[in-house]
Amino acid sequence: MTEVGGIGGEATVDGHRLETLSYPAANGRQPTIVMLHEGLGSVSLWRDFPSRVAAATRCGVLVYSRYGHGRSDALREPRSFDFMHHEATVALPGLLEALHIERPVLLGHSDGGSIALIYAARASAQPRALILEAPHVFVEDVTVESIAKIRDAYASTDMRTKLGRHHDHIDEMFLGWTKIWLDQKFRDWNIVEELRKVRCPVLVIQGTDDEYGTMAQVAAIRRGVKDTETLLLPECGHSPHRDQPEATMEAILGFLSVRL
Repeated sequence: MTEVGGIGGEATVDGHRLETLSYPAANGRQPTIVMLHEGLGSVSLWRDFPSRVAAATRCGVLVYSRYGHGRSDALREPRSFDFMHHEATVALPGLLEALHIERPVLLGHSDGGSIALIYAARASAQPRALILEAPHVFVEDVTVESIAKIRDAYASTDMRTKLGRHHDHIDEMFLGWTKIWLDQKFRDWNIVEELRKVRCPVLVIQGTDDEYGTMAQVAAIRRGVKDTETLLLPECGHSPHRDQPEATMEAILGFLSVRL
């Protein structure tokens, strides 16, 4: 499958088949930007953003659907409380090794941003940089309240049908993710102590109207990671690349032009 110049494929990592979409770099000296989707995301839910990033930066771009998401294998077991740590320390390193990608730029949205931070804190070789949209480093009341609302909407609106266009195994994906985030035991999830181990440059892009997180997330990252730049976008919710695409792309290009 080819999508807006991208090359569709798959990779088997940690015993699971994963959906991939890649865009080649303009030249061999350019790094690869690996995009990590949000909690309910997939390759196709990024829409045209990967192709725009590839065209604007001239870097290689890799997008993939995590296990249980998109066209990847169906989730066969309940999500564990450390699912983001497992992704960052097992699945993502395995994918990078399988595709021969060294020291990428990680561009993560929401849960994907959290996974990027954990990877940078734990990996033996630091990524070149992190670009984080609305990342979580601890659980807030507003996050839990908003997830409870979408769980109810999934049962009472056409949300399931709309999301089902992007996921082969929609119920397993959606219910597995919401169950973890709404479990009282998950309220203790926290990666603030991991942040001091992140030594690569970081750009955090946060909407001021984000319904899933507050500026406290940004403040915690700024305290924990010395080399952090931030962009706060007014009239922007949880998805800056959709709500404020031009400002988001401008920030990414400006950050990478100095850091790469």
